[in-house]
Amino acid sequence: MKLLEGKVALVTGAVGGIGTAIVRDFLAEGAKVILMDIKAEAVEAAVAKLQAEGFEVAGAAADIRDAAAVKSAVDAARAKLGPISIVVANANTGGSTTTMDKSTPDVFRTEVADNVGGQFNTIYAAIDDLKALGGSITVVGSVNGLATFGQPGYSAAKSALVSLVRTMATEYGPHNIRANMIAPGTVRTPAWDSRLARKPDVMDGLKRWYPLGRVASPEDIAKPITFLASEGAAFISGAIIPVDGGLMAGNHQMAKELTLEG
Repeated sequence: MKLLEGKVALVTGAVGGIGTAIVRDFLAEGAKVILMDIKAEAVEAAVAKLQAEGFEVAGAAADIRDAAAVKSAVDAARAKLGPISIVVANANTGGSTTTMDKSTPDVFRTEVADNVGGQFNTIYAAIDDLKALGGSITVVGSVNGLATFGQPGYSAAKSALVSLVRTMATEYGPHNIRANMIAPGTVRTPAWDSRLARKPDVMDGLKRWYPLGRVASPEDIAKPITFLASEGAAFISGAIIPVDGGLMAGNHQMAKELTLEG
Protein backbone atom coordinates (compact mmCIF):
# COMPACT_ATOMS: atom_id res chain seq x y z
CA MET A 1 0.00 0.00 0.00
CA LYS A 2 1.24 3.48 -0.83
CA LEU A 3 2.18 5.81 2.03
CA LEU A 4 -0.66 8.31 1.52
CA GLU A 5 -3.25 6.11 -0.17
CA GLY A 6 -6.68 7.77 -0.32
CA LYS A 7 -5.74 10.83 1.73
CA VAL A 8 -6.54 14.39 0.60
CA ALA A 9 -3.71 16.91 0.90
CA LEU A 10 -3.66 20.68 0.57
CA VAL A 11 -0.33 22.04 -0.70
CA THR A 12 0.30 25.77 -1.03
CA GLY A 13 2.90 27.27 -3.31
CA ALA A 14 2.10 24.18 -5.34
CA VAL A 15 3.21 25.36 -8.78
CA GLY A 16 6.96 25.37 -9.27
CA GLY A 17 10.03 24.53 -7.22
CA ILE A 18 9.50 22.82 -3.88
CA GLY A 19 5.71 22.84 -4.28
CA THR A 20 5.78 20.89 -7.52
CA ALA A 21 8.11 18.33 -5.98
CA ILE A 22 5.80 17.90 -2.97
CA VAL A 23 2.73 17.50 -5.18
CA ARG A 24 4.47 14.93 -7.38
CA ASP A 25 5.71 12.92 -4.41
CA PHE A 26 2.31 12.96 -2.72
CA LEU A 27 0.59 11.80 -5.90
CA ALA A 28 3.13 9.02 -6.35
CA GLU A 29 2.25 7.84 -2.84
CA GLY A 30 -1.48 7.71 -3.57
CA ALA A 31 -2.77 11.03 -2.24
CA LYS A 32 -5.34 13.28 -3.84
CA VAL A 33 -3.95 16.81 -3.90
CA ILE A 34 -5.39 20.32 -3.82
CA LEU A 35 -2.92 22.65 -5.53
CA MET A 36 -3.03 26.17 -4.13
CA ASP A 37 -1.02 28.98 -5.68
CA ILE A 38 -1.45 32.68 -6.31
CA LYS A 39 -1.18 32.28 -10.10
CA ALA A 40 -4.59 31.13 -11.39
CA GLU A 41 -3.44 30.31 -14.92
CA ALA A 42 -0.48 28.32 -13.63
CA VAL A 43 -2.76 26.39 -11.27
CA GLU A 44 -5.16 25.57 -14.09
CA ALA A 45 -2.33 24.40 -16.34
CA ALA A 46 -0.77 22.24 -13.62
CA VAL A 47 -4.11 20.68 -12.72
CA ALA A 48 -4.91 19.92 -16.37
CA LYS A 49 -1.51 18.28 -16.88
CA LEU A 50 -1.79 16.12 -13.79
CA GLN A 51 -5.37 15.11 -14.56
CA ALA A 52 -4.26 14.09 -18.05
CA GLU A 53 -1.72 11.81 -16.35
CA GLY A 54 -4.54 10.18 -14.39
CA PHE A 55 -4.08 11.82 -10.99
CA GLU A 56 -6.89 13.09 -8.75
CA VAL A 57 -6.19 16.78 -8.21
CA ALA A 58 -8.06 20.05 -7.86
CA GLY A 59 -6.95 23.65 -8.14
CA ALA A 60 -7.35 26.41 -5.57
CA ALA A 61 -6.04 29.74 -6.81
CA ALA A 62 -5.68 32.21 -3.95
CA ASP A 63 -3.30 34.64 -2.30
CA ILE A 64 -2.45 33.14 1.10
CA ARG A 65 -2.51 36.65 2.60
CA ASP A 66 -6.28 36.83 1.94
CA ALA A 67 -7.97 34.60 4.52
CA ALA A 68 -11.42 34.77 2.90
CA ALA A 69 -10.05 33.90 -0.54
CA VAL A 70 -8.07 30.98 0.87
CA LYS A 71 -11.10 29.58 2.70
CA SER A 72 -13.33 29.95 -0.36
CA ALA A 73 -10.82 28.28 -2.67
CA VAL A 74 -10.19 25.43 -0.24
CA ASP A 75 -13.91 24.80 0.26
CA ALA A 76 -14.49 24.63 -3.49
CA ALA A 77 -11.61 22.19 -3.99
CA ARG A 78 -12.50 19.92 -1.08
CA ALA A 79 -16.02 19.62 -2.49
CA LYS A 80 -14.36 17.85 -5.44
CA LEU A 81 -11.82 15.67 -3.61
CA GLY A 82 -13.16 15.27 -0.08
CA PRO A 83 -12.12 16.39 3.42
CA ILE A 84 -8.50 17.30 4.05
CA SER A 85 -6.23 15.38 6.42
CA ILE A 86 -2.84 16.69 5.25
CA VAL A 87 -1.79 20.33 5.01
CA VAL A 88 1.56 21.53 3.71
CA ALA A 89 1.98 25.27 4.23
CA ASN A 90 4.76 25.74 1.70
CA ALA A 91 3.99 29.13 0.13
CA ASN A 92 5.72 32.21 1.47
CA THR A 93 5.79 35.84 0.45
CA GLY A 94 9.56 36.25 0.68
CA GLY A 95 11.40 39.15 2.21
CA SER A 96 13.85 41.93 1.55
CA THR A 97 17.59 41.32 1.76
CA THR A 98 18.43 44.67 3.34
CA THR A 99 19.77 45.24 6.84
CA MET A 100 17.54 46.77 9.51
CA ASP A 101 18.92 50.29 9.10
CA LYS A 102 18.16 50.22 5.37
CA SER A 103 14.65 48.84 5.87
CA THR A 104 11.59 50.53 7.39
CA PRO A 105 9.10 49.65 10.13
CA ASP A 106 6.39 49.23 7.48
CA VAL A 107 8.49 46.75 5.48
CA PHE A 108 9.31 44.77 8.61
CA ARG A 109 5.68 44.70 9.75
CA THR A 110 4.49 43.58 6.31
CA GLU A 111 7.08 40.81 6.00
CA VAL A 112 6.19 39.37 9.39
CA ALA A 113 2.43 39.71 8.93
CA ASP A 114 2.42 38.23 5.43
CA ASN A 115 4.75 35.29 6.06
CA VAL A 116 3.18 34.27 9.36
CA GLY A 117 -0.39 35.25 8.50
CA GLY A 118 -0.33 33.42 5.19
CA GLN A 119 0.59 30.13 6.85
CA PHE A 120 -2.03 30.69 9.55
CA ASN A 121 -4.70 31.34 6.90
CA THR A 122 -3.80 28.12 5.10
CA ILE A 123 -4.06 25.95 8.18
CA TYR A 124 -7.16 27.77 9.45
CA ALA A 125 -9.00 26.94 6.21
CA ALA A 126 -8.57 23.21 6.85
CA ILE A 127 -8.64 23.02 10.64
CA ASP A 128 -12.23 21.73 10.91
CA ASP A 129 -11.42 18.79 8.64
CA LEU A 130 -8.23 18.09 10.54
CA LYS A 131 -10.06 18.12 13.89
CA ALA A 132 -12.64 15.69 12.53
CA LEU A 133 -10.19 13.30 10.86
CA GLY A 134 -6.86 13.82 12.56
CA GLY A 135 -3.93 14.37 10.28
CA SER A 136 -0.68 16.13 9.58
CA ILE A 137 0.38 19.77 9.23
CA THR A 138 3.82 20.55 7.86
CA VAL A 139 5.03 24.12 7.68
CA VAL A 140 7.94 24.81 5.36
CA GLY A 141 10.07 27.23 7.33
CA SER A 142 13.72 28.12 6.94
CA VAL A 143 17.08 27.91 8.67
CA ASN A 144 16.61 31.70 8.94
CA GLY A 145 14.22 30.94 11.78
CA LEU A 146 16.88 28.96 13.63
CA ALA A 147 20.03 31.04 13.24
CA THR A 148 21.22 34.38 11.91
CA PHE A 149 21.50 34.69 8.13
CA GLY A 150 20.36 38.30 7.70
CA GLN A 151 16.93 39.45 6.44
CA PRO A 152 15.47 40.71 9.75
CA GLY A 153 11.79 40.68 8.79
CA TYR A 154 11.86 37.35 6.97
CA SER A 155 13.93 35.74 9.72
CA ALA A 156 11.64 37.04 12.46
CA ALA A 157 8.67 35.58 10.60
CA LYS A 158 10.33 32.19 10.26
CA SER A 159 11.13 32.22 13.98
CA ALA A 160 7.49 33.01 14.74
CA LEU A 161 6.43 30.02 12.65
CA VAL A 162 8.51 27.76 14.89
CA SER A 163 6.35 28.87 17.81
CA LEU A 164 3.16 28.49 15.76
CA VAL A 165 4.06 24.89 14.88
CA ARG A 166 4.76 24.02 18.51
CA THR A 167 1.53 25.67 19.61
CA MET A 168 -0.48 23.66 17.07
CA ALA A 169 1.24 20.44 18.08
CA THR A 170 0.35 21.11 21.72
CA GLU A 171 -3.21 22.38 21.27
CA TYR A 172 -4.35 19.94 18.60
CA GLY A 173 -2.52 16.79 19.64
CA PRO A 174 -5.67 15.61 21.46
CA HIS A 175 -7.42 15.69 18.07
CA ASN A 176 -4.72 13.40 16.64
CA ILE A 177 -3.27 16.28 14.63
CA ARG A 178 0.49 16.37 14.26
CA ALA A 179 2.31 19.61 13.42
CA ASN A 180 5.93 19.80 12.31
CA MET A 181 8.30 22.08 10.45
CA ILE A 182 10.83 21.39 7.74
CA ALA A 183 13.52 24.10 7.75
CA PRO A 184 15.45 24.13 4.46
CA GLY A 185 18.66 25.93 3.71
CA THR A 186 19.42 26.98 0.14
CA VAL A 187 17.26 25.15 -2.42
CA ARG A 188 17.94 25.35 -6.15
CA THR A 189 14.53 26.42 -7.45
CA PRO A 190 13.51 28.62 -10.40
CA ALA A 191 13.52 31.56 -7.96
CA TRP A 192 17.30 31.58 -8.40
CA ASP A 193 17.21 31.82 -12.20
CA SER A 194 17.46 35.60 -12.51
CA ARG A 195 20.30 35.81 -10.00
CA LEU A 196 22.16 33.00 -11.74
CA ALA A 197 21.78 34.84 -15.03
CA ARG A 198 23.57 37.81 -13.46
CA LYS A 199 26.13 35.77 -11.55
CA PRO A 200 26.50 32.21 -12.89
CA ASP A 201 28.88 31.10 -10.13
CA VAL A 202 26.64 32.12 -7.21
CA MET A 203 25.84 28.49 -6.31
CA ASP A 204 29.56 27.66 -6.16
CA GLY A 205 29.89 30.18 -3.36
CA LEU A 206 26.76 29.05 -1.53
CA LYS A 207 27.57 25.35 -1.54
CA ARG A 208 30.75 26.00 0.45
CA TRP A 209 28.55 26.72 3.46
CA TYR A 210 27.20 23.18 3.49
CA PRO A 211 29.09 20.18 4.90
CA LEU A 212 27.53 17.97 2.20
CA GLY A 213 29.07 20.25 -0.42
CA ARG A 214 25.92 21.14 -2.36
CA VAL A 215 22.62 22.97 -2.08
CA ALA A 216 19.31 21.14 -1.94
CA SER A 217 17.07 20.14 -4.80
CA PRO A 218 13.29 20.53 -4.42
CA GLU A 219 13.07 16.75 -4.14
CA ASP A 220 15.41 16.81 -1.13
CA ILE A 221 12.77 18.87 0.66
CA ALA A 222 9.72 17.00 -0.62
CA LYS A 223 10.76 13.54 0.55
CA PRO A 224 10.88 14.36 4.29
CA ILE A 225 7.53 16.15 3.98
CA THR A 226 5.99 13.02 2.49
CA PHE A 227 7.36 11.00 5.38
CA LEU A 228 5.94 13.45 7.94
CA ALA A 229 2.51 13.15 6.32
CA SER A 230 2.61 9.35 6.52
CA GLU A 231 1.81 6.87 9.28
CA GLY A 232 5.54 6.26 9.60
CA ALA A 233 5.70 9.60 11.41
CA ALA A 234 2.65 8.90 13.60
CA PHE A 235 4.47 9.83 16.82
CA ILE A 236 6.42 12.81 15.47
CA SER A 237 4.86 16.14 16.40
CA GLY A 238 6.23 19.53 17.35
CA ALA A 239 9.50 18.74 15.58
CA ILE A 240 11.55 21.42 13.84
CA ILE A 241 13.67 19.53 11.32
CA PRO A 242 16.51 21.23 9.44
CA VAL A 243 16.85 19.79 5.93
CA ASP A 244 20.00 21.69 5.20
CA GLY A 245 22.89 19.43 4.30
CA GLY A 246 24.39 19.86 7.77
CA LEU A 247 24.41 23.66 7.79
CA MET A 248 22.92 23.96 11.28
CA ALA A 249 25.23 21.29 12.71
CA GLY A 250 28.14 23.71 12.82
CA ASN A 251 30.66 25.74 10.85
CA HIS A 252 32.58 23.11 8.91
CA GLN A 253 34.85 25.70 7.30
CA MET A 254 35.91 26.94 10.73
CA ALA A 255 36.34 23.36 11.92
CA LYS A 256 38.63 22.67 8.98
CA GLU A 257 40.79 25.68 9.78
CA LEU A 258 40.97 24.87 13.49
CA THR A 259 41.78 21.19 13.07
CA LEU A 260 45.47 20.34 13.30
CA GLU A 261 46.65 17.50 11.11
CA GLY A 262 49.87 15.55 11.24
